[in-house]
Amino acid sequence: MDAIVEATDLVKHYRMGDQLVEALRGASLAVKQGEFLVIMGASGSGKSTLMHIMGCLDHPTSGKLFIDGEDISRVNSSRLADLRNHKIGFVFQQFNLLARTTAVHNVELPLLYGGVGTGERRRRAVAALEKVGLGHRLDHYPNQLSGGEQQRVAIARALINEAPIIMADEPTGNLDTRSGIDILRILQDLNVAGITLVMVTHEREVAEHGDRIVHIRDGKIRGEEPVKVKRHISEAPPPDEEPSAEEDLEGAQE
Repeated sequence: MDAIVEATDLVKHYRMGDQLVEALRGASLAVKQGEFLVIMGASGSGKSTLMHIMGCLDHPTSGKLFIDGEDISRVNSSRLADLRNHKIGFVFQQFNLLARTTAVHNVELPLLYGGVGTGERRRRAVAALEKVGLGHRLDHYPNQLSGGEQQRVAIARALINEAPIIMADEPTGNLDTRSGIDILRILQDLNVAGITLVMVTHEREVAEHGDRIVHIRDGKIRGEEPVKVKRHISEAPPPDEEPSAEEDLEGAQE
């Protein structure tokens, strides 16, 4: 399979006060089209920095990055924004939802920035939320949703532009075990449907849901391994069985 993302000798330095931090020190990595790749490392290893650069959210100090064969070092900021909007979807540990905006409107946001009309935005946002099992929560606000539901909204938002690549930074890090399993099931289903996935995690059990694990330490790739026994999630609790934030609160009051 051809590489859809290829990073070569990435170096990233930044300053914290008077201290120079070497976040990446010559990291090279290729992601095959249709692959579920996991970047695994401890806190401070450089894994999130690597993913942010591969996702065009940050610039390397030096090195090369190719997205679908295009040399990113040669493009302007407008083209970078276009790549982020159409080639790559993002899922973060903190969900990054707008608190005063409903689920469906949170999902619509990338289309709003892209100039898509109201009716088409709504149609595509509803379809994306239904794909992640939240067709019944369209008009709920983030504080009315459980953590797992909020992360599913974030995944729907990542899907809205039909990007061929999704990058997920510790997507289960803020979730309980049951919700985390549900999110991993959704990511596996998306990968089976043809989406290339790059996931960052520090947990071995989470990493084993992917196809290949790349190990990073001290800003360098230290090795890689295929997942010999992949953790497949064939069944998960139906979305309706997961309590919403409102139901969690009611249970606590009882």
